[in-house]
Amino acid sequence: MATRSADLSIPDRVALAGAHHSAEPAHTATLQFIDLDFITSEAGPVVEVVRNRSPKASFAYVVTPNVDHLVRLQRNRSDLWPAYRNAWMTLCDSRILAGLAGRSGFMLPVIPGSDLTALMFEQVIAPDDRIAIVGGEASAIDALARRYRLRDVRHHNPPMGFINNDVEVAKAIHFLIDARARYCFLALGSPQQEILAYRVLRSGGATGIGFCVGASLDFLTGAQGRAPALLQRMALEWLYRLLLNPRRLWRRYLVDGPEIFGIARAWNRARSQS
Repeated sequence: MATRSADLSIPDRVALAGAHHSAEPAHTATLQFIDLDFITSEAGPVVEVVRNRSPKASFAYVVTPNVDHLVRLQRNRSDLWPAYRNAWMTLCDSRILAGLAGRSGFMLPVIPGSDLTALMFEQVIAPDDRIAIVGGEASAIDALARRYRLRDVRHHNPPMGFINNDVEVAKAIHFLIDARARYCFLALGSPQQEILAYRVLRSGGATGIGFCVGASLDFLTGAQGRAPALLQRMALEWLYRLLLNPRRLWRRYLVDGPEIFGIARAWNRARSQS
């Protein structure tokens, strides 16, 4: 499938829901794989697009789907689909997904959300930039601020299960609107962070770029450790996580995850018949 130029402005259909956004130029290209439009640029150009976006621009957000996300999307398509389809950028977080795309004839760069988050703090965010963080313990956010000498960090940690509580969701949305931060990090886990990002977008009142980062901030502070680089290159990061926490993750990786192979086959069949 040929790539197409990606307009990295907010999709027009969201503007119809009440948000008002100025048009932005096309910066990079996308390709569609399993019904999502993935950015085809490597990390460097992606970071430059982020760096060069106006800090006063209306809120937009970045998602980094992996196998778990795509399996969940296929199961809950009507509920979760808008949160992914309305992202400003969709980056591939999984070497397994990239491998499946390669078998389908597509070159899909892997830009893990944890790598993008590290690049943001190490290369883009200045000490005086205002950032907003939703999720995470106050002590972890303090450690992050100390490590990167951040002087303007706004933090809100909603209660567990907040996404099902309209009052708590409204608090999180208003926090991000009031923060007026250039960069917003939603460290809530999937799909809560993607749902919140979409609702913030729909609100029409926020600015800056939102990053759906899961546990990425914990990796930066050392609260959690990533798999060794060799295992990452071998697409075995999932195995490392499974061995660390088998009780919580066995079903995700051993039962749910393998569904991605059937999902990819079905998508390829549908594409060949269209």
